Amino acid sequence: MGKLNDLEHAGQAVWLDFLDREFLTGGGFRKLVEEDGVTGVTSNPSIFEKAIGHGSDYDEGLAAFDKANPDAPPIRRYEAMAIEDLAMAADILRPAYDRLGGKDGYASLEVSPYLADDTDETIAQAADYWRRVDRPNLMIKIPGTRAGAPAIAASIAAGININVTLLFGLEAYRMVADAHAAGLEERVRQGLPIDKVAGIASFFVSRIDSAIDQEIDRRVEAGDAEAEALKALRGKVAIANAKLAYQWYLDFIASDRWRALAAKGAMPQRLLWASTGTKDPAYPDTLYIDSLIGPDTVSTMPVKTMDAFRDHGTVEETLTRDIDQARHVLAEVERLGLDLDEVTDRLVIEGVAAFARSFDTLLAAIAQKHPAAA
Repeated sequence: MGKLNDLEHAGQAVWLDFLDREFLTGGGFRKLVEEDGVTGVTSNPSIFEKAIGHGSDYDEGLAAFDKANPDAPPIRRYEAMAIEDLAMAADILRPAYDRLGGKDGYASLEVSPYLADDTDETIAQAADYWRRVDRPNLMIKIPGTRAGAPAIAASIAAGININVTLLFGLEAYRMVADAHAAGLEERVRQGLPIDKVAGIASFFVSRIDSAIDQEIDRRVEAGDAEAEALKALRGKVAIANAKLAYQWYLDFIASDRWRALAAKGAMPQRLLWASTGTKDPAYPDTLYIDSLIGPDTVSTMPVKTMDAFRDHGTVEETLTRDIDQARHVLAEVERLGLDLDEVTDRLVIEGVAAFARSFDTLLAAIAQKHPAAA
C-alpha cells in the first residue's frame, strides 16, 4: 500500500490521464489498478493522437480493420481502435466497478471535438459510442459548452454515464450540474431507475494558473502599481477556484432537489480534477494533487505525476481547508481586474480548438497508414 492507495481512504479516487494499446496489453494499466488502487482512466483526442498517430502499436489493429473495411474513412478507423481500447480498459476496471457498486471503476471516451457546438450530433454520437463499447462502466465525455449541457441532460436521461470535460468556470459547472440533475429527473418521470447512472464534472486546474500567471507576469514586467499584490496570486487562483467549486457541490448535494434524487438512489456527480500536472517548474510537481484532496472527488494524473505523488506527495484532506483564503484570492482577482470569467470562457474555446487540432493530426496520420489490402 502506498500514497496513491491512501488517497482512497481520504475519499478521493485516482484515475489515469493516459491510455494507449501497449500500456493496456502489456500489463502497465492493470498493474496500476492492482497495485496503486487506480479506479479509472480518461482519454481524449490529444491522448489518442499521441497513442495512435505516433509509433506502430496500432498498425496491426488498423490493418485487420482495413482488411474487413477497405473503404472506411479515417474517423471510422480511429473509432474502431478507440473503442477496442476503451473496452479493454473497462474490462480491467470491472472488478473495481463491481466492488464499489458502480460508484467508481470507469473508463472515459470523448465525443468528437468537432461536435462541441452541436447538441443533436453530440447526443447521437454519445449513444453510438455507448452502444458500441457496451460496458456498464464506460463514461462518455461531453464538453461543458452551452451546446453540451442539453446533450448531457439527454444522455443522462438515456441512462448513459457522462463525464463532463473542459470545465474551468463556476458558472459552467453550475450549468452542467443542473443538466445532470435534470437528466436524472427525466428518468424518474419515466419510471426508470437512476441508481446506476454515474456522472463526473471535470475541472481543468493548471491551465487556469498558466493563463492568469501569464497576465500577472505581463503586468508586473510593465511596472504595475499593484505588482506585489499580483505576484501574491501566482499559482493560487486555480486551487481557490476549485475549492469554491467544491463548496458549491456540497451545498448542492444538501439541497432539497438533490436529496429527492438521492432518496431514489442517485449517485452524486463527483468533481474531478484534471490537468493536474504543473506547467510552471517553480511549483511543486504535486501541487494540484496535494492541495485538492477531499471526499467524493477524483484526481486524474498522467503517469509522471503519479510517480511524483507516489514518491513525495502528501495525503491530507486539504480541499475544505482555508476556504476564506480561497474567497480572498478570488476577491483579489476581481479587485485587480484579472477577469477570471474571461479567462475561463477563453480556455473552453481554446481547449476545444486544441482537441480539434489533435484530432485533425490524428486522422491525417491514420489516413497515411497503409491498409492491409494495399
